[in-house]
Amino acid sequence: MQFPESWLREFCNPPLTTAELSDALTMAGLEVEELQPVAPPFTRVVVGEIKQAEQHPNADRLRVCQVDVGQAELLNIVCGAPNARVGIRIPCAMVGAELPPGEDGKPFVIKVGKLRGVESQGMLCSARELKLSEDHGGLMELPADAPLGQNIREYLQLDDTLFTLKLTPNLAHCLSVYGIAREVAALTGSPLLQPAFPTLAAVHEQRLPVTISAPDLCGRFSGRVVRGVNPKAATPKWMVDRLARCGQRSVAPLVDISNYVMFELGRPSHIFDLDKIQGGLDVRWGREGETLKLLNGNTITVDGQVGVIADAQQVESLAGIMGGDSTAVSDDTQNVYVEAAFWWPKAVAGRSRRFNFSTDAGHRFERGVDPELTVEHIERITQLIIDICGGEPGPIDDQRVNVPSAQPVTLRVARAEKVIGMALGQERCALALRRLGLPVTEGSGTLTVTPPSYRFDLTIEEDLIEEVARMVGYNNLPTTKPLAPIVPKLRAEAQRSSFAVRRLLAGLGYQETINFSFVDASWEHELAANPNPIKLLNPIASQMSVMRSSLIGSLLQVLKFNADRKASRVRVFELGRVFLRDASVTDSITTVSGFDQPMRVAGVAWGTHASTQWGMPERAVDFYDIKGDVEALLAPLKPVFVPAEHPSLHPGRTAAVQLDGQTIGHVGELHPRWRQKWGFASSPLVFELALDPVLARRVPAFEPVSRLQPVTRDVAVVLGDQVTYAAVQAAIRAADTGGLLRDVTLFDLYRPKVQKDGSVVQGGLAAGEKSLAIRLTLHGGENTLTDEQIEVAVQAVLQKLSADTGARLRA
Repeated sequence: MQFPESWLREFCNPPLTTAELSDALTMAGLEVEELQPVAPPFTRVVVGEIKQAEQHPNADRLRVCQVDVGQAELLNIVCGAPNARVGIRIPCAMVGAELPPGEDGKPFVIKVGKLRGVESQGMLCSARELKLSEDHGGLMELPADAPLGQNIREYLQLDDTLFTLKLTPNLAHCLSVYGIAREVAALTGSPLLQPAFPTLAAVHEQRLPVTISAPDLCGRFSGRVVRGVNPKAATPKWMVDRLARCGQRSVAPLVDISNYVMFELGRPSHIFDLDKIQGGLDVRWGREGETLKLLNGNTITVDGQVGVIADAQQVESLAGIMGGDSTAVSDDTQNVYVEAAFWWPKAVAGRSRRFNFSTDAGHRFERGVDPELTVEHIERITQLIIDICGGEPGPIDDQRVNVPSAQPVTLRVARAEKVIGMALGQERCALALRRLGLPVTEGSGTLTVTPPSYRFDLTIEEDLIEEVARMVGYNNLPTTKPLAPIVPKLRAEAQRSSFAVRRLLAGLGYQETINFSFVDASWEHELAANPNPIKLLNPIASQMSVMRSSLIGSLLQVLKFNADRKASRVRVFELGRVFLRDASVTDSITTVSGFDQPMRVAGVAWGTHASTQWGMPERAVDFYDIKGDVEALLAPLKPVFVPAEHPSLHPGRTAAVQLDGQTIGHVGELHPRWRQKWGFASSPLVFELALDPVLARRVPAFEPVSRLQPVTRDVAVVLGDQVTYAAVQAAIRAADTGGLLRDVTLFDLYRPKVQKDGSVVQGGLAAGEKSLAIRLTLHGGENTLTDEQIEVAVQAVLQKLSADTGARLRA
């Protein structure tokens, strides 16, 4: 919410400086996000009028102007603006004036100078030169009644400050200058100027028939016909300036009037071209297949969840959000219909985002707009229309079908003191609420409030406690040290911290990313094979409509962002929560019934294996690189990698990661289908693991160092090509070696060369076989091993390999 300080002070002018007023608002919960001057500092710029304008004798594009600035003598000023002509009033910088600094940051000082041989005693200014706008098409033209010689800062009220408030959704009553002034009056005790709404006498009896077919959409609808308006009239400069200082550009007088009243009183309204309405208006829910061309040029299709205003032939307006193009006012408009309504907040909330835009009207209606002042605000709009555009007003039609009824809310003073943390007393609490204009009924230790029609946020006791705290001032609340003992939460010795995981991955060359937990629904359908993801009731964007059940989509989006910017090597990871449906989960402090929210760690590696350097040849990252990263992440635990399938990964280049027989995640290459869809030049490598097993670690145990050396034996076995090394390793460790086996290491792999006809060229192995060379490390503790013990242990290993994998000793 942006507004000028001068407008606010017209309603309530407390004896506070701008900084003090800003602090008071912020400490009352209306956070002032920014204070910005309307114009930068400049001096000695006054209103002037060009009395003569003659061609410069030595320059085709310059004119020599005689300028009246209210002094005895005219100033001789050389000007090159294309609109420099006799009779216009413009800002004139006198000799000695300091204009806003330019690109060098230094102020521009006006001196007497000569331009092509002609003396210039000042400078005629454009809006851009005064830093009032970016318009540099010529001199800034002022109204003909601008007083000559008056300081331009005073005339244009440039010594003003723009307030930008960051309002929370419950402060809908502050989405207007008057609403904020009401808060300022409550905070400071300064008088509040109540706006007057004089009733205009009807000049004619023309009415527009309106039917409210959906009381759950529209609770009150008021309107009036105004005939004979002049839409080509100029919007007054004071209104244009105020709209601009609220961040709204001037469009046309009728539109400007509607916008002005919205910023002034918080009432969005709409002005229809009466002659373009066919029959009457029907306020109803939309119907499947109906279309509407909006004022912003977009054509949308509505359905039964969207409110509309329709005439006898078509939909004319999107209820509470934006008007339609077919009944928009134009330069040919002669008769208008002014509408002000109360739209139920739930009937408007979220509708704008369905069509990927937002409006000031929708922003207000979905938070709640006062249903009691529709008629008064139409009177205000009508008066402005008559003052600016002329016209003849008709009677006001007002239909109340379903307005909210205020329900009393009771505040327990003792409860308020406990929550706020200071002794207040009933009298002080009651005073705070009454200063806000809330009707208070006192009881024994209680205060009961019936919220006024403009306060949609007062529904429970905590809301009233908040109001008391705001009026006391958050800066005045006591600072109380916690009384509870602070007991550190010690992590189990058998668990490492998530920070240690982050540090380890960073050491492996990965960079951490943090992404939203809500993602595009297509990611869930495609990358996670999740046909029924958890949907958000009110997504912040259409492409972030579901909760993620995998981290892979988020990481691929990060990779895509970097690849599109010509990154040649990307390694990123994320520790984050995923969201799964699980009926076994019950409600608790940290869980939600029906939903499991486990933590996972995932990473993506793409591009070259290492940065370009002279020490090693350049190659693309492959499966074994990321498999090694997973092993390093889980060390000293020994994971087992088992061929598997995953919806987002290559079916032949994917492995399930297992610990103690339990699958904790997957690692592999991105599926070619998704690689092509995302447009990656090469295949990304991906891993995703449950975080809890990654955090687990074995507690170190002391073992004495033996005085004896270990014994190693190398064996080469032949087995089927489909047998994995993991199965071989498991068989070896399961062999009965009498406790002598300490380590198993694979140091060679050999496959024979096979011709196209299937015959083996060399190697002594059959087609479909491979040879593994394995080193066994044996140790007898404090006893020296004998040759017999060693041979028994090796034979036990070979027998176990033969029984479990079909391996045979290579000749």
